[in-house]
Amino acid sequence: MTTTATTLSVQSQVSAGEWALRVDLAACYRLIAMHGWDDLIFTHISARVPGPEDHFLINAYGMLFEEMTASSLVKVDLDGNVVLESPYPVNPAGFTIHSAIHAARKDAGCVLHTHTKAGVAVSAQADGLLPLSQISLLPYASLAYHDYEGIALNEDEKPRLVADLGDRNFLILRNHGLLTVGSSVPEAFLFMYALETACQTQIAAMAGGVELIHVNDAIVSGIQSQVDRVLKGSGADLAWPGLLRKLDRRDQSYRD
Repeated sequence: MTTTATTLSVQSQVSAGEWALRVDLAACYRLIAMHGWDDLIFTHISARVPGPEDHFLINAYGMLFEEMTASSLVKVDLDGNVVLESPYPVNPAGFTIHSAIHAARKDAGCVLHTHTKAGVAVSAQADGLLPLSQISLLPYASLAYHDYEGIALNEDEKPRLVADLGDRNFLILRNHGLLTVGSSVPEAFLFMYALETACQTQIAAMAGGVELIHVNDAIVSGIQSQVDRVLKGSGADLAWPGLLRKLDRRDQSYRD
């Protein structure tokens, strides 16, 4: 059973829509931990709160991802001001990245960022992600890169990061890690699952020390339409309930 930090429930203080989002986002943190993609208390997942205000949920800085609950998530505005009282601070580097994307992309319902070994390894390779596997083609169809500028504390980096991302949903942060943008929490998680798995597969394939076969260019160029047919409007929504059931069998405290 996962041990969680003590946090009073905020369910009575938020709308039903925000509470549902909090449950999904807390579940996403737990799933990242369950897959071993967390980095102690570092990296972040943020989600836009339903409603007219530019309010977002992000992790309580100091809690492990395996401890995250719906109530422990911190609600902030675009300037990083906490808009619902919380005993926890927000990671300033995390908010720099996430606020920049949320401000520029109204379709960014959720932004997910990781520092996995495979993701950082591929981010440090000059050629970046290669079309080596079927699953690599999902991120490959909507992939961007952003050069490393140090720990993300500089406000001046925001426009460059946003320009590099553009309208794409997958971003490799050079020498740093991975990032996905989804219209919802389930979509951002599914995108990260694909990107992380593609990176793990690439590192494993390169470790064999033999010549690698790239997916044919003609297939790569036409992959977006195939991805749309397989996943558009259904892939994340189909997978997410099963992932929640898996979490519930282990520990339902993320719902608190």
